Amino acid sequence: MREIIIEPTENKKVMKFVTDYTLIPGSLELDRDSDVSEIPLAQELFNYPFVNRIFITANFIAVAKEDTVEWEHVAESLKNIIEDELLANPRIYLQKRKEAYQIYSEMTPNPAVMKFISSKMLMDGFIEVKSKEESDEVPLAKELYDAFDFVKEVYVSDNFVAVTKDEQFQWHEIMNQVRSFIAEFLQTGKKISNLEPHQHENPVLKIINREYTDDEQKISDILNEYVAPAVENDGGKISLIEYDGENKTARMLLQGACSGCPSSTATLKNGIQSILKQFVPELVENVEAVNG
Repeated sequence: MREIIIEPTENKKVMKFVTDYTLIPGSLELDRDSDVSEIPLAQELFNYPFVNRIFITANFIAVAKEDTVEWEHVAESLKNIIEDELLANPRIYLQKRKEAYQIYSEMTPNPAVMKFISSKMLMDGFIEVKSKEESDEVPLAKELYDAFDFVKEVYVSDNFVAVTKDEQFQWHEIMNQVRSFIAEFLQTGKKISNLEPHQHENPVLKIINREYTDDEQKISDILNEYVAPAVENDGGKISLIEYDGENKTARMLLQGACSGCPSSTATLKNGIQSILKQFVPELVENVEAVNG
C-alpha cells in the first residue's frame, strides 16, 4: 500500500495528504460542481459533506473543509479513503478494466493436439514453433515450454492457440492447466510474439520463395475455398507446396494440428484428393503430405 503522510498547511481549512510518487502531470482543482465521474477518489471524498474542494498536483492531494469539523476528527478517515483509492487507481483517474479473455478448449482430429480458442483475436496470421529452442522470440510459446515439459509444439493463429503434447499425459489430465495458463498470459497483456506473423495468403511462398504457376494457382484456389476452412477450424493449416505436372501429383504442407496427425494421410487421400480430382481432373491424380 502507498504510504500517505498527513501534512498541515498555513491555511487551517486545508490539509495535504502527501504520497511517495507523482500522481498526475500538471494539476487538478475540483469542487462539488466539477465532473468527477472518472475520478473515484474525488467521488469518495465528496461523500463527506464537510469536504468542499480538492486540489491534486505533484505528489499530494490537498483537501479543503468546512468549519463544521476539526481535522483531528476526520484526517485519519480521509487518509484511509485516499490510500484505498490510490491502491485501486494510482493515477487518480479511473483505470479502464481490461477486457477479459475467455478461453475454451476444443479437441482436434489429431489426439496429440488441443486447440485453445480465445474470445478475442490474438494475431493477424499465424506463428508456428516446432521446439523449445525456437521459442525465444515467441514469449507465449516460450512460457508454455518452460511451464509444461510435455509441450512439443505451439501454433498460434487468428483467435486460437494449438498445443501439441507428448505422450506423458492424456489431454483430460492437463487440459485445464494449459487453458488457465494461456488465459492468464493473455490477461496480463504480455506480448504473444516478437516475430511478424506469417500471412494466411499463400504462406508457402515464404518457404519456397516463388510464385505459383497457373496450374498451381488453380489447385491452391480450390484448396483455399473447399479445404482450408475446415482444416483451420480444426487448428491446422494446409498449403500447396509443390506440383508435379508430369505425374499429376500435388504435395501439401501440413501445419498446426494437421502436422503429424494420424488421420492426415487418410484425410488427404479420401477427401482432398477426391475434391481435386473432381474439380481439376486434368491436373491432379495423386496427393502427398509433407509435415511442416
